[in-house]
Amino acid sequence: MVQKYQSPVRVYKQPFELIMAAYERRFPTCPLIPMFVDSDTVNEFKSEDGAIHVIERRCKLDIDAPRLLKKIAGVDYVYFVQKNSLNSRERTLHIEAHNETFSNRVIINEHCCYTVHPENEDWTCFEQSASLDIKSFFGFESTVEKIAMKQYTSNIKKGKEIIEYYLRQLEEEGITFVPRWTPPSITPSSETSLSSGKQAAALAIVTPEAALKEGPSSEALSNPSGAPEPVATTPDDKLDADYIKRYLGDLTPLQESCLIRLRQWLQETHKGKIPKDEHILRFLRARDFNIDKARETMCQSLTWRKQHQVDYILDTWTPPQVLQDYYAGGWHHHDKDGRPLYVLRLGQMDTKGLVRALGEEALLRYVLSINEEGLRRCEENTKVFGRPISSWTCLVDLEGLNMRHLWRPGVKALLRIIEVVEANYPETLGRLLILRAPRVFPVLWTLVSPFIDDNTRRKFLIYAGNNYQGPGGLLDYIDTEVIPDFLGGECMVRTSSRGCRGGGEGGASLHGGFQNVVAGVSDPPRRTVSTTCTFLRYMLARIWFRI
Repeated sequence: MVQKYQSPVRVYKQPFELIMAAYERRFPTCPLIPMFVDSDTVNEFKSEDGAIHVIERRCKLDIDAPRLLKKIAGVDYVYFVQKNSLNSRERTLHIEAHNETFSNRVIINEHCCYTVHPENEDWTCFEQSASLDIKSFFGFESTVEKIAMKQYTSNIKKGKEIIEYYLRQLEEEGITFVPRWTPPSITPSSETSLSSGKQAAALAIVTPEAALKEGPSSEALSNPSGAPEPVATTPDDKLDADYIKRYLGDLTPLQESCLIRLRQWLQETHKGKIPKDEHILRFLRARDFNIDKARETMCQSLTWRKQHQVDYILDTWTPPQVLQDYYAGGWHHHDKDGRPLYVLRLGQMDTKGLVRALGEEALLRYVLSINEEGLRRCEENTKVFGRPISSWTCLVDLEGLNMRHLWRPGVKALLRIIEVVEANYPETLGRLLILRAPRVFPVLWTLVSPFIDDNTRRKFLIYAGNNYQGPGGLLDYIDTEVIPDFLGGECMVRTSSRGCRGGGEGGASLHGGFQNVVAGVSDPPRRTVSTTCTFLRYMLARIWFRI
């Protein structure tokens, strides 16, 4: 299987010419890259005007591989051929590299590109892509693939550090400016005494004092043809490394590559608007960054969203009044990590009455609107707190939960809601705090837990009785001024039957639970039965097999 890598756009806030001066200091060897032992120039070409400079090097690498593997392969070093094509007129550098050693067994190709930033000509952009295809390697194909990927990814992010290291070195030497290339025919007269070969040099390094003497002439005489090539990166179709860190979080190089490749595939295959980067990243995380699996589940989800018009649910759908009055849940400030906080008093709700009054579809649509609102709040909190926030915290109070909540149609509705949310909103739940779990809770948990993804299940924290008030409890995750008063906090929360939805910065409100929502609907009388283990097993088997 061919392994591929695609980097985000990395931006240096220095001019292209200065970056090139720093880049050239990496050769013939670089102490910051221990595996890069040496390099020899095997071919070099310069155009007469000095605008084009092509140099081909043979690079010697000491790969960190098991000694046994090196003995079997019969080599101590691996050789690569690197071809650098500098176009000083267009201000671009294209780097192509391929392996010379074992080229009939392993095919490695890499392409890098330095270009001028499309919005700021004094900044430089860098992109990198690579592919690895192992045909055969003495039966060690899998081992070689792992070693190659490990070595490559460990050196990817060093690239920017190395350039910055040599930029500091240049600054220490008093070199902070490198003039742009100018045609030889209009080179300043002070340089006419230089030989024709030196006049054609692509880069001339000068000190700040010399730059001041030279004045604006280098700017005025730079490339008269105008802007860089249209293939240069643009913010609309490329991901910037700084953007990823600011809005999506710290990702490994391979995770960044998966995100970019899946995003590119969506741009090529889907007409019109594509999902947000946060949305794509959630599906990748849910599938452990397996692109094929993430692509499959995301396409299914996109079809579902279009079919049910989920993108417009917050603008076009109004919850029935019964839900607005009697659904005991609402958004309520945020937790200590800045995640939006949703509080649900499940034990206080008449789930049977709500299902009978509204049906399964209305409840499902309401839950979808809650999730869409959660996504919107995550975006807002990302801007407010200045760090990526892609999930929310849900606090579920189970005080009052009893066997009435295990009504079969209600459990079926719950299972369907879980199934839909798991399929279409992966990695949106940051933490689930279940408080005051009663004795009947294990029955409900046994029913629903098989339908919950393993990664999601690990985010559940369950507290029985008042255990949430002790060490490791609620105060570890939520500030006391945000904790609702019915849980022992300082935030006064109204639970009247006609209260508005919660979540405001002032006095919050959550809808209280009420029984028999539909007039005239009442439950048949039930016998009082103790919740012994035998009874729990009996009820579990009865409910499960009827479903």
